[in-house]
Amino acid sequence: MTKFRLLIVSALVATGVTAVSIVTAIAVQGTEPAASDLALLSGVIQLVQRDYVHPIGSDELTKDALKGMLSRLDPHSDYMDAQEFEQSQADIAGRFGGLGMQISEQDGIPKIIAPIDGTPAAHAGLEPGDEIVLIDHSSTQGVSLRKVVGLLRGDPGSTVTLTILRGKQQPFDVTLTREIIKVNSVKSKLEPDGIGYVRISQFGGDTADGFKKAIAGLERDAHGHLTGLVLDLRNDPGGLLSAAVDVAGDLLDGGSVVSIHGRQASEDQTFQAPPHGDMLSGTPVAVLINGASASASEIVAGALQDRHRATVMGTQSFGKGSVQTIVPLKGQGAVRLTTALYYTPSGRSIQGQGIAPDVLVDAPKEQQISGGPLLREGSLHGAFTNPGPLNRMPGAGGTQVRVSQAKSAYSAPIKAGLIGKPDDAQLKAALAYLERIEVRKAQSTDQTQVEAGAR
Repeated sequence: MTKFRLLIVSALVATGVTAVSIVTAIAVQGTEPAASDLALLSGVIQLVQRDYVHPIGSDELTKDALKGMLSRLDPHSDYMDAQEFEQSQADIAGRFGGLGMQISEQDGIPKIIAPIDGTPAAHAGLEPGDEIVLIDHSSTQGVSLRKVVGLLRGDPGSTVTLTILRGKQQPFDVTLTREIIKVNSVKSKLEPDGIGYVRISQFGGDTADGFKKAIAGLERDAHGHLTGLVLDLRNDPGGLLSAAVDVAGDLLDGGSVVSIHGRQASEDQTFQAPPHGDMLSGTPVAVLINGASASASEIVAGALQDRHRATVMGTQSFGKGSVQTIVPLKGQGAVRLTTALYYTPSGRSIQGQGIAPDVLVDAPKEQQISGGPLLREGSLHGAFTNPGPLNRMPGAGGTQVRVSQAKSAYSAPIKAGLIGKPDDAQLKAALAYLERIEVRKAQSTDQTQVEAGAR
């Protein structure tokens, strides 16, 4: 059976819990590990140190044991050593050195989920689905994702050569120059007929402010009369939960955006939009998603769909409905642990299923990537099954039925280089949809005026 591991920027909840706090929490809850388990682990470490063919330090063995223990839980839990934790923080901040892409692992080979807009990976034409079989002519088979990330990163201005396998083509080499990457996660432009277009490539620390500025700029360019908005979340692998809540809150007036439900009911939490948060009240919104839209982007799409604030268009999303908590360990790195599942305002979980579009708009075959099978949350080794809706919440499951009826919505994502371009067929469909709404609105106004004149 094919096994997948995924490395993407996931929905995060900052905790600030220290190693001492963890020990205290375990002791209070009475879940400390059995003495026999600790003795077994210690004994095996001593055995390896004494008899293994090559010398190996206990610190390395401990780190690998932690990684093995956590990575077996689910696709997103992991242990990060100090260096990996530092890199993770740089990713979340949206500023890091490297090539600019999200990668996964399929059968021991790193595979590109999506290049980030405006980075060396995107400029080189790398595509979702591309397999990285060699890095500087050394095989990547069986190399951990974290080590692959380390090999891809380096001093700004230095180069790295990747050997890429794309579908059934012959492998080819691509040489990229590393950069200090400042991710501009929000881009916008005014389309014809006064329709605004905002693309969010990932949800980082600057996304919420960037989205507000983009909306304000579009309204200014449209002279205060924005007739519609396309929010493009295609190929967006997710990011910060707080950024997703803020973006959704800018299009909603109060009410729920997303709720989190974990093992302990006391830790359940609902995130609300501000009472008068909608920056575009009355303006129709279309949200574009596809199979590479995951995590935080699914939170936004699900919230706007459930609250009837936007029409979701495109194809089925990735289906990542779990929340990871980052727990720092006082100079010893950090634990990334899946601690909860999130639910849309109507109480549905999208874990393993994704968001089904209201309007199915497939990218034409010639615009789809052709790098092999489409990665989805449900395909990841150890992924949770969908737990079903929260029955106690009003409207729970109201839109869930569409997921099971939308099997045709699963398809390969659009090529990254086409997103937002004039030939982007899915964007054209969203613009046409909003234009029809504006025409109907104008016709309704004219009819009302005629009737008023007749009276």
